[in-house]
Amino acid sequence: MSSAGVEEAGAKAGARSGRTTAGSLGGSLLVSIGLGYVLTVACQRLLPPQEYAVFVTFWGLLMGLGSTLSPLEQELSRQSAVAALDGGRAGRPALRAVAVGAVVAAVFSLALLIPPINDRLFRGDWTLGLIVLAGGVAFAFQFGTRGLLIGQHKVKPFSLLVIAEPAVRALVLGVLFVAVAYNVVSLAIAVAAGSFAWLLFARPARRLIDPHAEGDGWGVTSRRMGMLLVGAALTSAVITGYPALVGLLAPGDDGARVGALFAALVIARLPLTLIGPVQSLVVPFVVRLSTTDEGRNRLQRVLALGVVASLALAALGALVGLWLGPWAVRFVSGPGYDVDGWSVAGLVWSSVVLVPMQLLTAVLVARTQARLVLITWTVVTGTASLFLLFLPGDTVFRAVVALAVAPTLGLAVVVAFVLRNAPGTTSGAAETSS
Repeated sequence: MSSAGVEEAGAKAGARSGRTTAGSLGGSLLVSIGLGYVLTVACQRLLPPQEYAVFVTFWGLLMGLGSTLSPLEQELSRQSAVAALDGGRAGRPALRAVAVGAVVAAVFSLALLIPPINDRLFRGDWTLGLIVLAGGVAFAFQFGTRGLLIGQHKVKPFSLLVIAEPAVRALVLGVLFVAVAYNVVSLAIAVAAGSFAWLLFARPARRLIDPHAEGDGWGVTSRRMGMLLVGAALTSAVITGYPALVGLLAPGDDGARVGALFAALVIARLPLTLIGPVQSLVVPFVVRLSTTDEGRNRLQRVLALGVVASLALAALGALVGLWLGPWAVRFVSGPGYDVDGWSVAGLVWSSVVLVPMQLLTAVLVARTQARLVLITWTVVTGTASLFLLFLPGDTVFRAVVALAVAPTLGLAVVVAFVLRNAPGTTSGAAETSS
């Protein structure tokens, strides 16, 4: 075969390999999302609203902590991939990054055992704080393991680990259901069990680490991970961890109403479950379009049209939520979950508005404007916190208004950043260079 034929065959094989990888990762992610969503709905059916309010606060804390630690996967995948280019393995900096994440998780979780905080979040049940501690520290190792695997292009074990996490939770939940031994604490244990799925893949991950290879020291690693973790924490506070934020800043006595509201929030957040894969597609799309003037103009038109369409869709979704929302919540969660139509309308508006907001922050990431991403999420989290603390009204009213207003303001901020700092403009160049 000629050299041209060999190159063409190699290119085709590479394309097939890329499609196989994308299909494997996409399939495992969809299975993981589906299992996770089914698990949250199952817990709604198993618990009365008042107990579910406590459980979903625990869920928000643990999953929010997991979202905060997720940059570990990105950082270790980077280190692992760079080492693989030289035929080596990730070294001590990878272990240091995981250690930093584990310490952050432990300190955060131990704070939940402080009596005033524990009373607000868990009504004095310190057992839930200990479960967050165990699951949070395990999350640091879980994301570290995932990063090592995908960094060395170990697609199959990585995909299996992505699926194993919710599968372990579902398995333990199934055992509890059959044994009729489910309550808030036992369901919390089932949720935390998924954080230990990495133990099934510890041996192959261990072979991807060289503990003798030197690199960045503790100071550099801590500073870099600190910035990444703070940004992720701000994001998770108004998405995954919002029930915990409400419990901490605006606790209320009506647990049944709050539990029903959080059940509605889980249902309304369905559009956000698929935003992660879409965000990963946005970055290369923006990079490609930003290389030419025509591409930049097209990008601006696409972004403007997308924002307008999202606002229209959010308004339509709010109307549907106002009309059908209470029925949908009772149908999915059970007859005991009674929520007002206006509450569902506000939650749907928030969920839809968060979609373009997250996609536009991905545009800033593609332009290497991470500082603006951090500012955007600081505005959103800060606004939500202020509304929860100082807005008159009960817990449900404050939670809905805060979650409707904060992402809307965040969308306005990120749109301003994207338009003002478009590549090719003076301000954009200055920001990128900084």
